[in-house]
Amino acid sequence: MMALLCNSSSTLPVPPASRTKKHTPTVLFNKWASRTMTGALTGAISFALIVSLPSPFSMALEYSSVQVEAPSPFSSLPRESCLDEEQEENTETGPVTNQEIVEEAWQIVNDSFLDARRHRWTPETWLRKKEDILSTSIQTSSKAHDIIKRMLASLGDPYTRFLSPGEFSKMAKYDMSGIGINLREVPDDSGGVKLKVLGLLLDGPAHSAGVEQGDEVLAVNGVDVKGKSAFEVASMLQGPSETFVTIKVKHGNCGPIQSMEVQRQLVARTPVFYRLEQVSNGVTSIGYMRLKEFNALARKDLVIAMKRLQDMGASYFILDLRDNLGGLVQAGIEIAKLFLNEGNVVIYTVGRDNQYQNTIAANTAPLATAPVVVLVNNKTASASEIVASALHDNCRAVLVGDRTYGKGLIQSVFELRDGSGVVVTVGKYVTPSHMDINGNGIEPDFHDFPEQLLVADRIQLPASSSACLTTKVRQLIGWMNVEFVAGSIFCKWILFN
Repeated sequence: MMALLCNSSSTLPVPPASRTKKHTPTVLFNKWASRTMTGALTGAISFALIVSLPSPFSMALEYSSVQVEAPSPFSSLPRESCLDEEQEENTETGPVTNQEIVEEAWQIVNDSFLDARRHRWTPETWLRKKEDILSTSIQTSSKAHDIIKRMLASLGDPYTRFLSPGEFSKMAKYDMSGIGINLREVPDDSGGVKLKVLGLLLDGPAHSAGVEQGDEVLAVNGVDVKGKSAFEVASMLQGPSETFVTIKVKHGNCGPIQSMEVQRQLVARTPVFYRLEQVSNGVTSIGYMRLKEFNALARKDLVIAMKRLQDMGASYFILDLRDNLGGLVQAGIEIAKLFLNEGNVVIYTVGRDNQYQNTIAANTAPLATAPVVVLVNNKTASASEIVASALHDNCRAVLVGDRTYGKGLIQSVFELRDGSGVVVTVGKYVTPSHMDINGNGIEPDFHDFPEQLLVADRIQLPASSSACLTTKVRQLIGWMNVEFVAGSIFCKWILFN
């Protein structure tokens, strides 16, 4: 039984839109690191990729925006200046050999890989593998790619894999904003951060309006974005398809400032379904919200649903995360914050040295303080597990259903110099109560609930229940028609399919 401790967050650098100039990494830092595509190392917006897993279903791998203490390409990068820009213009690179591509992939794993299974990988065996591989001639790129595939497969990690140039290109077109750009937070001269366009979809809405690779975003619809995160600004850019958003950008590091109207072209569909239900006593109303996935619209649409349900008289909430396989990790983190008090821990990240690297906590007051029930099952995974554990461990919600899937690893995506890429596990998530999600899942407070509506049942509190759980259940009495009898609860419990 889970113990409760009640007091206990990438952009995708897309190839530049210019048809005449190909970006090459500067000589100021490692080339493979400069082409990292995930926020786990760069601190930008996260994204998701659907892959086949060794399980009865497919699920979304999250590439988290949570920073991990791995060799970040930007941590030692000098402050940007016009000189840096000119230096990059003059940088030239020669042809890349097949051996160099293989060695590049090897180096990424050597520097960043987290062996979650703790029995296959050691620096010594990995070094011997490099020596064995590079002792042979690699004549073609296809052979190099095959070697990389076998090399990664030997790690025994189902999430670490090779991406062909075609797969990498498709992934790089992922769009959080709806206007064809991806943003990255970079340090500025004042010690803060500014938002640069690191991914630009060729012939997309922003590119067609005049946005260029490397532009700094200054304002959205007249609102200064200074001090805002990449995720917050991406949310500001979102809106109904075919509507317009005005953005102000500074071209390059020293270029002119320009405002332009961009027409949104969103392809994401709302993942939120909600309705108001009356309890049998005819007095209390429950706001039911089903979240199917964590996409770019999830947080915004859930906020709308919560506000509307509150306006309609909802006193309590049911958040249904059953069959939700995940999606954008940052969206999950931001959704958890909607329910938590300022300072509450959402999740911890742990790096390859098994040390806690980052603590992600709520930084604002909650949108709603009403009691919450979270519904989970064995297909509640990844970002869904982050939300469920955050609300549960902070004594904010009761979990009902089945043990969750148990996917708590962080993957980073790195581009290799020939246009291919590798997905590498670089960290893992740990819940606010310090439970390792990966391979374990989250144990709910109650299992034996009927899957029909309005079914009377007897609910036995576990003997090891914490004061937190007992308190949360007592707070739910008003809408469940519950009475305590000899330590048990008799009630009518509402479950929605």
